[in-house]
Amino acid sequence: MASLAGMLAERGFGVTGSDAAAYPPMSDFLHSLGIPVSQPFAAENLNPAPDLVVVGNAISRGNVELEHVLDQRIPFCSLPQLLHDEFLRGKEVLVVAGTHGKTTTTSMLSWIFEHAGTYPSFLIGGIAENFGRSFQLGEGKYFILEGDEYDTAFFDKGPKFLHYFPDAVILTSVEFDHADIYKDLDAVETSFKRLVNLVPRRGRIVAFDTGDSVERSLAKAFCPVERYGATERATWRIADLKFEANRTMWSVLRNAARWAEFEFPLAGEYNVWNATAAAALAADYGIPVGVIADALRNFKSVKRRLEVKAEVNGITIIDDFAHHPTAIAVTLNALRARYHGRRLWAILEPRSNTLRRNVFQDDLAKSLAIADEIIVANVFRSESIPESERLDIAAVAARIGKSGRRARVIADVDSIVRIAAPEMRSGDVVAILSNGGFGGIYEMLPQRLQSVESVSPVETGKRK
Repeated sequence: MASLAGMLAERGFGVTGSDAAAYPPMSDFLHSLGIPVSQPFAAENLNPAPDLVVVGNAISRGNVELEHVLDQRIPFCSLPQLLHDEFLRGKEVLVVAGTHGKTTTTSMLSWIFEHAGTYPSFLIGGIAENFGRSFQLGEGKYFILEGDEYDTAFFDKGPKFLHYFPDAVILTSVEFDHADIYKDLDAVETSFKRLVNLVPRRGRIVAFDTGDSVERSLAKAFCPVERYGATERATWRIADLKFEANRTMWSVLRNAARWAEFEFPLAGEYNVWNATAAAALAADYGIPVGVIADALRNFKSVKRRLEVKAEVNGITIIDDFAHHPTAIAVTLNALRARYHGRRLWAILEPRSNTLRRNVFQDDLAKSLAIADEIIVANVFRSESIPESERLDIAAVAARIGKSGRRARVIADVDSIVRIAAPEMRSGDVVAILSNGGFGGIYEMLPQRLQSVESVSPVETGKRK
């Protein structure tokens, strides 16, 4: 929504917005664009009445502004509808979809096309650090965007990506997620099958080479499908993967022949998958391998994806947009590889609509147990989740404890900072995992650590 607001402002529209509680980085981004955000929601925010209201998919009946819009018959639409009608018409649309990796892969693909001089437009669900923004209206023919399987609006419960009519798709993964709107994995797969069914015969799909759900989603594709990954059948096969302190290197075989040598400063095997997918689609669009390699070498990252927020007294604080047990596991494993031998903390706010529920309770415990020290905060707005469906954080902590790791339930941010900061030692790596503002912990923890005397590392029985 923030990105669309910026795009509309750049087109010359007068844009305002409302939110319950805006937080960085998007609140800072909107401020830099001169787009005012009213907080909290109130009918007065719509006075005078705008020509059009774009209703985000987080807004449901009962919201005071939405009720005012309906009562006053102010024209309204959804984000995907306006995006298609105002920006996508006449463009070659490249969509990055999947349960995991969409934002980073879209950022990589956009940067490669930009580096190649194609002047693409793009829309990303995060701040791409190479651009310093989440959108661009370029002069070229390509529009690259993140395709979200979440629903469109209160009046349109279909996935957002079905409005984009892609010419090509990257499919990174298909797992059960968004437990608030999808009944089961079969329902998730149905959405991705519908996306695949929109790609024209002249188009192309680049898809991860592992996973039964990916296979089922691709089964009836009418366009060419290329696979990327580490199996023998992959068109774009990853090999010779090497992790170093400040860079990751790998080779890519194209149809079993050595094609490229890549490196970038990011950590994590999953980011290698993301980069290989972006490289593959870029190559399919004629971008030379040397240009792709140079773009990846200079790729920075995305805000809130393994982002180093602070270094205090030798303690490294990382922010990651955690929303699913699989994402938490790959994040913590990436930090293990990047910060080898250092004690790893995981501080989780169960905030996404999937993590707030008990559907992945055991998987969440296994993912968090990758860390040495684990703290779980209260479930965000737990009262909105029926108790029978709600994540049992005490059970998660107990399950982690059985694996030999210390896991604690600490209700709120003030208590987390007060209790944990004095225990942190020089050399520790602290992963803060949330897809929201987490009560300001990103600012509060570094401030508290500043007042704690630096202590040398201690033996913790940490993994090697």
